[in-house]
Amino acid sequence: MGRSILRMKTVQILLVAAVTAVAGEFKINPFDGDIFRIAMGSSAFLLFLLLMRQLPYIHTGIATGIVVLLFRTAMDAVEGSGQTLEQSLSSHCSAMIYYMVFGLLMYVIKRRIDTFHPLVLGAVAALIDLVSNEMELLTRLIVLDSASFRLNEWTYLMAIAVLRTYFTTGVYSSISVSQMRIREREQQERTRQLLGFGSGLYGEVFYLKKSIGTLEHVTLNSFELYRQLKAGEGTEQHSRQVLDITQQLHEVKKDSQRILAGLVKLAEREVNGDMPLSGILQFTVQSNAKYAEMLDKQIDFHVDMTSDYTTDSYIPLLTLLNNLTANAVEVIQGKGSIHLRAYEQEGLTFFTVADSGAGIQKRDLELLFEPGFTTKFDEEGIAATGIGLSHVRDIVNMFGGSITVHPVSPAGGAMFQVRVPSVKLRKEE
Repeated sequence: MGRSILRMKTVQILLVAAVTAVAGEFKINPFDGDIFRIAMGSSAFLLFLLLMRQLPYIHTGIATGIVVLLFRTAMDAVEGSGQTLEQSLSSHCSAMIYYMVFGLLMYVIKRRIDTFHPLVLGAVAALIDLVSNEMELLTRLIVLDSASFRLNEWTYLMAIAVLRTYFTTGVYSSISVSQMRIREREQQERTRQLLGFGSGLYGEVFYLKKSIGTLEHVTLNSFELYRQLKAGEGTEQHSRQVLDITQQLHEVKKDSQRILAGLVKLAEREVNGDMPLSGILQFTVQSNAKYAEMLDKQIDFHVDMTSDYTTDSYIPLLTLLNNLTANAVEVIQGKGSIHLRAYEQEGLTFFTVADSGAGIQKRDLELLFEPGFTTKFDEEGIAATGIGLSHVRDIVNMFGGSITVHPVSPAGGAMFQVRVPSVKLRKEE
């Protein structure tokens, strides 16, 4: 693994050196002749060092200096400059010194680059460029005995260095800002997904808890029926069958409890014993939106709330609203809308569920809440159980409320309106 990383860094260093050497051929000559060249190679080298922090700056500077020296010497030979190999190497060795010094000075500030303001970073890079140029001039003075530049030429040289480094740091800042925005969008997307996952998971915890309560009641009722049959006129076979059902329901309840414990731990939040009305309607919409999607229906859900308070009776309310909303989903053919509303008036809390389906026939209104009555059949012509609305009626009666049906609603289909005394639902603070 370590050798692979070292090999990768070596390849990156050689790539930086090669690109810098080629970029150095795009140059500006501020002075007469070819005594000193201000080339784009230094800009490319600075940009590479800013973007590739994983590289060892000193080694990169040394490698780049050597490659630039060899590249320019090879170019002299190809172009037929008339210089000997020794003269060509002597002429370009100052460029090698420039990149070595540049890499060394960048290494000094490497750990502080991210702390610099872009303007400060440009000024520091310009200073490093000037110092590196000084060392290049000193090398030329020693090796080639070149004359010093005049003051106006030094001023021009410094202006070019400032412009070049600020241009490079500007490009670097633009790239950094773009990368930051990309990372921010990715982080926002991950956060949105996690929040959606957490919200959905929290909702499933509530529904699972509701199911456990239902199983508990069924288990108790089944066992009570078993006891009555055992003591009465029921046969031993019937008693045994009911006992088997009770045992199976008990196992389902235990499994659900284990799942609930795992989900609660995974969600890392407490499933408390109360819930606001807004949360109940939210879970109702979420679950039935999934149900509509499963049935391949395009349904728009609309929620209107003018009253919201906390209740500890969220499970029966959730059952009630879920049954009414699921029925609305089932009666809509293909595409439609469902409107849920909650409001308070004269001490009563009203819940309405209206759909854009075909409505309800008046002849069916009297039998609508009777157990076993249904108008829904599957593709094979098998009728539904017809216990959903009777269950809704029983829940409403448990709260001392009432339910009415409007066969035609403003949305076009039927509308169910539930009225419950607010005192039966509102949790005392």
